[in-house]
Amino acid sequence: MIDTRLPLYQQLRDDFLHRIQTGEWSPDAALPSENELCESLGVAVGTVRKALDVLVAEGVLVRQQGRGTFLRRASFDASLFRFFRHEDREGRRRVPDSHILSRRGLQADAGLADLLRLAPGEPVLGLNRLRRIDGEVVLVEEIRLPATRFALLADLPIEEFGPLLYPLYERLCGQIVTSARESLAVATANAEIAAHLGIALGSPIVEIERLALDCTGQPIEWRRSWGRGDRFRYRVDIR
Repeated sequence: MIDTRLPLYQQLRDDFLHRIQTGEWSPDAALPSENELCESLGVAVGTVRKALDVLVAEGVLVRQQGRGTFLRRASFDASLFRFFRHEDREGRRRVPDSHILSRRGLQADAGLADLLRLAPGEPVLGLNRLRRIDGEVVLVEEIRLPATRFALLADLPIEEFGPLLYPLYERLCGQIVTSARESLAVATANAEIAAHLGIALGSPIVEIERLALDCTGQPIEWRRSWGRGDRFRYRVDIR
């Protein structure tokens, strides 16, 4: 519900977010033009532009010269793989294939509930998967999703998940990931991770934890990925 006590541009910003969240505005098409919004809403162009400017500044929308305004999508797999050297036998960079190891219904413990903004004990869908290149496991992952938002994934045949999850979330469940927070840590491989990665028990590994958010800032996915320490690299540009 829109808070009518807010300035009009802020009310429009909230209304636009609602339209995106409910699917009224397709993520694959440009939003209506400023003039179209002014005409349909009966407000000044400056007010519409200010509301859109706020969503652009918040990273929800992006303006594309000559094309219009679109829902912003970050390249999340590119983000993850900037940390690891993932190449095939010919030295070409590759996005790994995905293999779901397990899928099960769980209850959120206190820590996960806090991250996903759920009540402790609420149902979550748990996925464990491997990422492979030419049959070699390069990442081990565990993923947790609010069960109510992702109910259609509970019975989806495993072979239909595909290599990338975010397009699947959007296509089947209407859940659009627009931003994420990542943290990195150094750890040592336990027996299960070592077996999957083909390394010795206790070998150094890199752990990447990600919390994915929708356009309103609501967390909709938590995941933890582990990769071999000898394939990890970190780069930052300091200006």
